[in-house]
Amino acid sequence: MIELGNYNTLKVLRSTSIGLFLGDEEGTEILLPNKYVPEDFEIDQEMEVFCYLDNAERPISTTLNPKIIRNGFAYLEVVEVGAYGAFLDWGLEKHLLVPFREQSERMEGGSKYIVHCYMDKESMRLTGSSRVDKYLSNENVEYDQNDQVGLLVHRKTPLGWEVIVDDAHKGLIFDSDIFKPVSVGDRLKGYIKNVREDKKIDLSLQPIGAKMLEPTAKMILDKLEEKGGFLPLHDKSSPEAIKKTLHLSKKAFKKGVGILYRQRKINIQDDGIHLLD
Repeated sequence: MIELGNYNTLKVLRSTSIGLFLGDEEGTEILLPNKYVPEDFEIDQEMEVFCYLDNAERPISTTLNPKIIRNGFAYLEVVEVGAYGAFLDWGLEKHLLVPFREQSERMEGGSKYIVHCYMDKESMRLTGSSRVDKYLSNENVEYDQNDQVGLLVHRKTPLGWEVIVDDAHKGLIFDSDIFKPVSVGDRLKGYIKNVREDKKIDLSLQPIGAKMLEPTAKMILDKLEEKGGFLPLHDKSSPEAIKKTLHLSKKAFKKGVGILYRQRKINIQDDGIHLLD
């Protein structure tokens, strides 16, 4: 079955004056308009396309890559506010509607918001919602410490930054675990720090514990190479100076430097760290 709001791998059935007709194994067909037809194609070849409803509410496919897919989340800009809600740019010709009832706050043109894309059961249209919390659940989270996850930064809180974990769960990065600039809409790689008994997820932007050592050392080594083999940092440097230069805590910095020193990759002098040949 062709799934609207998602990528589908379909077979080229025939070429017509208006485009290619693609189909699935169940015999369902959908049009790929001429403007998206590649120069080289063959009948029966498979193509990956995104399928959705066009301005006339007809199923259609495209080779464009939308900024959000069905059941996903993204940081999108409002291009127009109409009588039924706000229309957001999601990378396709037809804008994504966020009805007023699905807005956590009244959206304004030119502003950007974290939204969820879903199939509205009444209209059967792809629809957006900025009430993202109701589309997130931590009931069945199964993570181990240090598992790598994908993060979308959602909003700032008094404790840190709320993030969407793997487009499915809600998590938090405490301010004390952030050592580089973070903004709403950032897509980041994160690590599970802790899953509490109440299923709340604590996260870090760096691996935890022993697994933290190797990537931290590599980060320092990369920065040394970028800066011509010298960094004016050492054990007596302030946490602020280390954070500004490397986006690391002083504790992580000292561990990383220790690894590089034991591997004889660096020399530590009074003025800072020197990269050895």
